[in-house]
Amino acid sequence: MNRRLEESSFFVYANYFFIILFTVLIIVPLLNVVSSSFAGSRALAEGNFILFPSEWSLDNYRAVLHDTSIWTAFFVSVSKTGLGVVTHVFFCSMVAFGLSKRYLRCRKFYTVMGIITLFFSGGMIPTYLLMKDLHLLNNFWVYIIPQLFSYYDVIILMNFFRQLPDSLEEAAIIDGAGAWRILLTIIMPLSKPALATISLFNGVYQWNDFMTAKLYITTKRTLYPLQMKLYEIIVQQQAATMNNIGSFVVQTTSKGIQLATIVVTTVPILIIYPLLQKHFVSGMMLGSIKE
Repeated sequence: MNRRLEESSFFVYANYFFIILFTVLIIVPLLNVVSSSFAGSRALAEGNFILFPSEWSLDNYRAVLHDTSIWTAFFVSVSKTGLGVVTHVFFCSMVAFGLSKRYLRCRKFYTVMGIITLFFSGGMIPTYLLMKDLHLLNNFWVYIIPQLFSYYDVIILMNFFRQLPDSLEEAAIIDGAGAWRILLTIIMPLSKPALATISLFNGVYQWNDFMTAKLYITTKRTLYPLQMKLYEIIVQQQAATMNNIGSFVVQTTSKGIQLATIVVTTVPILIIYPLLQKHFVSGMMLGSIKE
């Protein structure tokens, strides 16, 4: 009995040790980025600190917040993320609602076609040519239309819809409700955990995506999102360092602006995530407990 207690205690303490170690490995680099963004140019140049710089300054954030292109990029990121999440969730819900019905004609054919998209794509060059033919180059809708559909999200929603009682839909049909009204007023309100989960995943992707802008926004810099702006700052800072252009203060300030921009682009996701976490957790726990 004592041996089992000792083994159990060792297991618990080992878990605590690895959890604390893992937490430190995550938090320390994050705190280093945040503290470095508040450091002065000389402290950044010396780089002899981890959490507490020798010189504190708000110059990096002043430079970021006074840059009009940053605010334009922030507006683009918010717009494409908000509109992209709403349209993506609605379109995937519409497709999943249809595919969840066993009486749908050619349902197996649609399912096979959807599964194929999970493993194969057209490739970068054919996709670029398609966007060009659709007149989506240098167009805001290039952020929205290609991201409307994801069969992976459709599978999640389809399985969730199948768990809802058929009697709800049958009662609505008897009362004269059509397919659209059933989807919008019954199915989607009852599927908030699944919808919140998909919204979170798609929203994080939309917010962090910069490859779409890099590939398809070539001339309209006003359509650059925050992540593309951050990419530009990083490239400019690296080019200044490699070519030895600019003074000592200018180079270190560029690094500070880069760090401040990273913090600015991360904060909105950190604020939104706790708001959706309760739905995300309830969606994961759904069906795990039987009474």
